[in-house]
Amino acid sequence: MPSFDTVCEPNMVEVKNAVENAAKEIGTRFDFKGTSAAIELKDKEITMFGDAEFQLTQVEDILTNKLTKRSVDVRFLDKGDVQKIGGDKVKQVLKVRNGIETEQAKKITRLVKDSKLKVQAAIQGDAVRITGAKRDDLQAAMALLRKDITDVPISFNNFRD
Repeated sequence: MPSFDTVCEPNMVEVKNAVENAAKEIGTRFDFKGTSAAIELKDKEITMFGDAEFQLTQVEDILTNKLTKRSVDVRFLDKGDVQKIGGDKVKQVLKVRNGIETEQAKKITRLVKDSKLKVQAAIQGDAVRITGAKRDDLQAAMALLRKDITDVPISFNNFRD
């Protein structure tokens, strides 16, 4: 029975390269000389440091540009709150989203079931597997998901005939 998986997985190699390029640019830019502006990646968390919130937005803009150039969707990033650390310095943590959350998975399965397509959707861990009798039905389901799910960057893999 033909099937495919709907997943939310960033290319972590490209994310790492984008963060390293952003850190290099921050180190060489004139307006960041002598400030505490920095960016680093640990596991699936990107931490941005700065002297003020304005500087954090500048660092975030640099990171966004680098991610876009490396064709990584910026919707993978979940912004945390701006936290004050020692003196007048601030930091902000961006979590890199990996996997589809339960609520989003339920929304996807509901959308597939309500579409009247001859396919079934089942939640499997942090992915949603969609199965159907015909390949055309699966491609119609892919088109439907691409059109209606806009808040999460989803991709499709493990397509089987």
